[in-house]
Amino acid sequence: MEKSVLILTNSDSGLYDFRKEVLTALRKEGYRVHVSVPDTGYAKKIDALGCIRHETHLDRRGMNPLQDGKLFLFYLRLIRQVRPAAVLTYTIKPNVYGGMACRLLRVPFLANITGLGSTLQKGGILQKLIVFLYREGLRCASCVFFQNKKNLEFMTEKGCLKRGAPVRVIPGSGVNLQEHGYRPYPGDKQVRFLSVMRIMKDKGIGELLETAGTIHAQYPETLFEILGAYEEESRDRYEPLIGDLQSRGAVRYYGYRDDVAAFYEDCHALIHPSYHEGMSNVLQEAAAAGRPVLASDINGCKEIFEDGISGFAFPPKDAAGLTEAVRRFLSLSHSQREEMGRQARAYVEGHFDRRDVVEAYLEEIRRVTGR
Repeated sequence: MEKSVLILTNSDSGLYDFRKEVLTALRKEGYRVHVSVPDTGYAKKIDALGCIRHETHLDRRGMNPLQDGKLFLFYLRLIRQVRPAAVLTYTIKPNVYGGMACRLLRVPFLANITGLGSTLQKGGILQKLIVFLYREGLRCASCVFFQNKKNLEFMTEKGCLKRGAPVRVIPGSGVNLQEHGYRPYPGDKQVRFLSVMRIMKDKGIGELLETAGTIHAQYPETLFEILGAYEEESRDRYEPLIGDLQSRGAVRYYGYRDDVAAFYEDCHALIHPSYHEGMSNVLQEAAAAGRPVLASDINGCKEIFEDGISGFAFPPKDAAGLTEAVRRFLSLSHSQREEMGRQARAYVEGHFDRRDVVEAYLEEIRRVTGR
């Protein structure tokens, strides 16, 4: 009888863009693949992979106990219906409530900590609540995947993992090196910096905008391009700032786009001023395209490039530090920038091949399903 694997996650775009190879590999292994995810426009793409999709209503950022309780009950019903041989969960709520449901129903599950999130790192009563929920959700996990060692250390110190819990550290989602091939370095005179981020404080948008204004005033041939949707609680704060910088020719804002690869190809460097990451997919993809990266000196970013060789690091939450990194980049010759991009590609080829990540998942799923 064909065994099923159920995947619980909070983003259909994230699942398809960064984990479709996992879905395809599971299908090739002979598993029936069920996916529980909200539909935000990627449903047909996921269906085309041969998955059985269960549309899920999930408030990704909210803390409403009633809504979270409904999600937990939904997972209980879904697991009873699908009767999977294993469940694979991504992101906080699926990890927590999916993990609790699996524990009650005695179904093996594997959790993936894709990042800690701002609330968990800020301390206070909310941190204590999330730590408690994680402790309950991960208590019987067959394996917990981490995307960097710092996240593993944090979760261990906070008591989110039981003693001796099986864990694996993997290089994030990795990057599909065939899909994201090296692109010839642009040679036009206008230097374009690209940022791909959700428009919110913790992604470093404030520091990026301050730097864009400062640099463009000194180097009018520069342009800062920004892709990504506003988080609604951040729109009122940042939309006027972006509009002002657009009117001055310093910034060009495109909103959310699903053709990010074309922007990697046209940019001269990627800027990623995030405060915290699991393992940045954006940096991996930009480096795979052969673009230097300027990124916060934090876990989840600094592992993806070599400072001074394939990019420049700068302190997080530091607009002056980011501005100095941009100046250092602008001081390079065109050939030096191009060589930095070649080094970026070589580094991710050696350390972030998505095939290695897929194999890590398959090894653990085979183990728990007896394949």
